Amino acid sequence: MKRKAVEIAPYVYQVGGGRLSDAEDCLVYLVAGEGASCLIDTGAGASVPQILDNIAYSGLNLGDIKTIIATHGHIDHIGGLQAFKEILGARIIAHQLDLPAIEEGRPELTAAAWYGIRYKGVKADRVLYGDETVMIGDLALHCVHTPGHTPGSIAVYVDIDGQRILFGQDIHGPFTKEWGSDKEQWKNSMNKLLALKADILCEGHFGIYSPASAVKEYIQGYIRRLGR
Repeated sequence: MKRKAVEIAPYVYQVGGGRLSDAEDCLVYLVAGEGASCLIDTGAGASVPQILDNIAYSGLNLGDIKTIIATHGHIDHIGGLQAFKEILGARIIAHQLDLPAIEEGRPELTAAAWYGIRYKGVKADRVLYGDETVMIGDLALHCVHTPGHTPGSIAVYVDIDGQRILFGQDIHGPFTKEWGSDKEQWKNSMNKLLALKADILCEGHFGIYSPASAVKEYIQGYIRRLGR
């Protein structure tokens, strides 16, 4: 089925998740810089052909996608890593603390059993150790370490045409001990995101929030509900 990617802002698109691909997928985003593009997460894996079709049908260049940022090691975000890496020749970027899930495929960390999916570990080509910047063409994608949901969770933000767009996957949790979740770290991470004062939030499962006041309320709402 042909489906068009959703343009969120100039150079920023939702290409998977929601109504664009399988219900088990997280929301998958594409940032298209000058001559280079980046996927943020990949979905659970079964929808790789659909997501590729969405991108191509929207007139976006598949050949420009040479980077994939994995925001954390849960299967609904990383299940398509291997396929996208093989098809696109893309490098994978992930935080060191989530490599036991992403590279080793440890099932208690990937939550693959929740979805009935088998996951084979994929090697990261660039490992993040803190807050770092990744250049995608002429765009600077700032990767922010946001532990709490998992130890190596990251958020990503980019400034385009005077707007700050934040990819804050799984702000809503959940939290379990076997993943290494930590609510105190999570609260600190959420306050870190609030300090960014993003104009648009691209969340991992519940959609797109704007303007800045809606982004702030969304994050603060979860701090009030879950931060006790």
